[in-house]
Amino acid sequence: MSNNQRTKISLENIVKYGIYLTAFIPLVIFSEFISPFHFGKILVFRSLMEILAVFYVMLLFKYGRAYLPPQTPLFRAVTFFTLAFGLTTLTSINVFQSFFGTLERMGGWLSFIHFWMFFVIASAVLKKKEDWLTLINVSLAVSLLSAFYGFLQKTDIAWVIGSGGRAKIFGTIGNPALFAGYIIINVFLALMLYFRSGNSKNEKIFYAAAFLIDALAVLLTGVRGSVLGIVVGIVLFGFLYSINLGSQKIKRYTLAFLILVLVSAGVLYSLRNTNFVKTNQYLSRYADISPKARTVQTRMWAWQAGFDGWNDSFKYLVLGWGPEMFNAPFSKHFNPNFISLGSETLFDRAHNQFLEVLFTMGLIGFAAYVSIYVYAFKGLNKLNSNPEDKVFKIGLISALVAYMIHNFFIFDTSANYVMFFIVLGLINALALRDANIRMHTNDANAKNKNLAANFAGIVLMIAVILSIYFFEVRPAKANYATTRAIVASWNSDHDFAFEKFKEAMSYNTFGKYEIRHRYGQYILERTSGLSKIDEKNQGRLLTAIENVKKNTEESKQDYLPYLYLSRLYIVLGKSDLSSPYNDMALEHSLKALEISPTFVRTYYEIAQAYLNKKDYQKAIEWFEKVKTLNPEVKLSHWYLGITYAQKGDFNKAVQVIEDSGYPYKGSETDALRMIDIYFRLGNYRKLAEIYEALVKLNSKDPQYYASLAAAYKQIGEIDKAIKAAQAAAQIDPSFAKEAQDFINSLR
Repeated sequence: MSNNQRTKISLENIVKYGIYLTAFIPLVIFSEFISPFHFGKILVFRSLMEILAVFYVMLLFKYGRAYLPPQTPLFRAVTFFTLAFGLTTLTSINVFQSFFGTLERMGGWLSFIHFWMFFVIASAVLKKKEDWLTLINVSLAVSLLSAFYGFLQKTDIAWVIGSGGRAKIFGTIGNPALFAGYIIINVFLALMLYFRSGNSKNEKIFYAAAFLIDALAVLLTGVRGSVLGIVVGIVLFGFLYSINLGSQKIKRYTLAFLILVLVSAGVLYSLRNTNFVKTNQYLSRYADISPKARTVQTRMWAWQAGFDGWNDSFKYLVLGWGPEMFNAPFSKHFNPNFISLGSETLFDRAHNQFLEVLFTMGLIGFAAYVSIYVYAFKGLNKLNSNPEDKVFKIGLISALVAYMIHNFFIFDTSANYVMFFIVLGLINALALRDANIRMHTNDANAKNKNLAANFAGIVLMIAVILSIYFFEVRPAKANYATTRAIVASWNSDHDFAFEKFKEAMSYNTFGKYEIRHRYGQYILERTSGLSKIDEKNQGRLLTAIENVKKNTEESKQDYLPYLYLSRLYIVLGKSDLSSPYNDMALEHSLKALEISPTFVRTYYEIAQAYLNKKDYQKAIEWFEKVKTLNPEVKLSHWYLGITYAQKGDFNKAVQVIEDSGYPYKGSETDALRMIDIYFRLGNYRKLAEIYEALVKLNSKDPQYYASLAAAYKQIGEIDKAIKAAQAAAQIDPSFAKEAQDFINSLR
């Protein structure tokens, strides 16, 4: 063997085994980082792909066209979508975020380019079916490891992230629905290979085990859309198998499975109101298929907001708002029905991959994305040359259909994309033999270009090292510094937390928006409850304002930074009604309202700024406005009632709060505020009721019992007054004399 041949084999093996390594990406967890299940996966994947790209380019330089990927329709469709992704990134309302993505999801065009690179390199280097089968076998083994990790989350093993008897497992992916999406593809790859002819006994056992264990893992996620996808996929597999390979046995088994599923679903639904079903965390979830279910409603509201935003302009129809920017149309057309007792759900994804692409990349991106599936199915439909190819066709069609159903309720992330592109690569390879497409061959007239290849390799490796440092290492350092700050804040080491936040923000790299936002959240939590802001905390608030302002400059159509600026200014201005900070708070909250006119929390901040200024009438007007957005939000009524109390209209305060049904008796703080109001009104019967609730909330506070005794005395409940006074003395002996004097006064 010549040196040239050895070099070729070595380069090819480096790239090939690097591709195999990508199957392990779903196992990567950076537990000490923000977004531990996504951040590390993408950083490792991007770094690996850039290194592999260097060796792949050297192969191209040395051996020319033989290592160009085959130009199949599916390859062109994937490339078309990648280009559409790039175009809509350039036209995005926030190019930086569309390009780099967010810390939470680690999406963006930069990451997607690397998945396209994976598809290109794998298609060019994995030339044999056996190469793809090796990759799939590695993936199946990894999926089992991820599934077993998920099973361990049902235990109390400390080193397992997410353990503690978790209701819905999420494996090494970090989210039950995303985990289910990753596992679903492996379920059907295992099923496909089980029915492949020529398997050994051990291979049959492995594929059967992978199918059953992975299917069980999906069931334990409790994700109904994913379970539906598996059921439909299995039924489709069975019927296609019986049609294409003439197996009546499989047809009977498939019919039996379908009948079993339908009967089980019917029985489960009919028993949905029984205690047996209601008390089982899985049965109760699978039995809840009502369109009024909370998760169904929130998705419908989010999709409606997306459609409304998509229709805002011709540009958005064609090019969308920009990848990673679903939060913008969602916020602009926010449905106040999301609010429940004052909390809100914020969607940064449409929770439907197809609609996500439509809303963020417009018709161009949507057409390109759908074309991937169209050409994948067209390529598979041509696989009829032999029984093995038919099994591959059946298995991959079933996998894609199940995955599409799953993606109708969720979105893609790193681990899912790895599996998706493995499937597309296999389809691409299988389609070559049945299409009029030839793999590129060596140019007979080309000479080995060793010098050029080596030079290109050196230059590219230097570029890759720089890329990894700036796009992977620096963001990782900023991310880690942020988590050190968060941990320090939990330990009340606020000086250290402040320094680590400053360090994290100083990197000014990918993720800077989230890091600034988290610092703003931290400083608000630290200072909102303080009656007076000292010089140190004032400086830290101003640092937060300085950094959150950068978010408003970089994300002009994002209401959240404006809202946080308003909150920061409110804290600074709360002790001085004439402080200019209150006017600044109003300025920024009104800007947030302009961007998201129906976001309830913004109305609260506007009203709070007026409360700082002691302008109670204006505050009341804004609380009245927010009531009309969603009258069911009891917190809005509570704030309105408390504002009436601050104004001095206690009767109106009581009327508003009591009519709303706000559960103030469930909170010590809220209950104490109502005690103050009812005391001013001299309503001792209500005072007694509230103190009764307080002693249930906190049975160790003697003052609550003493006050309850006094209230009972005022309404003539003497026996109860005596018992309450005795309870106060029993909890704290220092109350004994006062309690005895009180009891004596009652006799």
